[in-house]
Amino acid sequence: MVRFQPEQMLEVLERHGVVYALIGGLAATLHGSPLRTGDVDICPQRNPENCDRLARALRELEARVRSPDGPLPFDFDARSLAAVDVLNLSTRFGDLDICARPAGFDGLEALTLVHYDLDGLVVPVASLENVIHSKESANREKDRAALPTLRKLLDKIGARASD
Repeated sequence: MVRFQPEQMLEVLERHGVVYALIGGLAATLHGSPLRTGDVDICPQRNPENCDRLARALRELEARVRSPDGPLPFDFDARSLAAVDVLNLSTRFGDLDICARPAGFDGLEALTLVHYDLDGLVVPVASLENVIHSKESANREKDRAALPTLRKLLDKIGARASD
């Protein structure tokens, strides 16, 4: 079992200059959610140059396609990455999910980003409103279960901002 090390994954993306937004459960955690996740979800920019940078980062991460039968090799290149909307991967630092079009959004450009400084690593993160909207749009059981906590957090953040 690979130890989940999200900071190391994000550092590799940064080192390769990948343009992306952190989405999903880890984004919610950075906003203050007490819910925990076991993977990193990103929404990358889909232009050829960024897909090439992402492919190089995935090779450094030793990424493999996650499957019920175990990780499968995949030859990542800019063209293959631009052609898929969702990739569920296993890396040497844990699971990484790539979603070019998060539920409820048409891609990275449609997201509202905030930036979190994680000890010098500045991470672009989808807004909490975006995370909530995406979970509502996906309407999966695990997303529906998280929504009350995330809405309560959003209300709490809004109350603090108005004080």
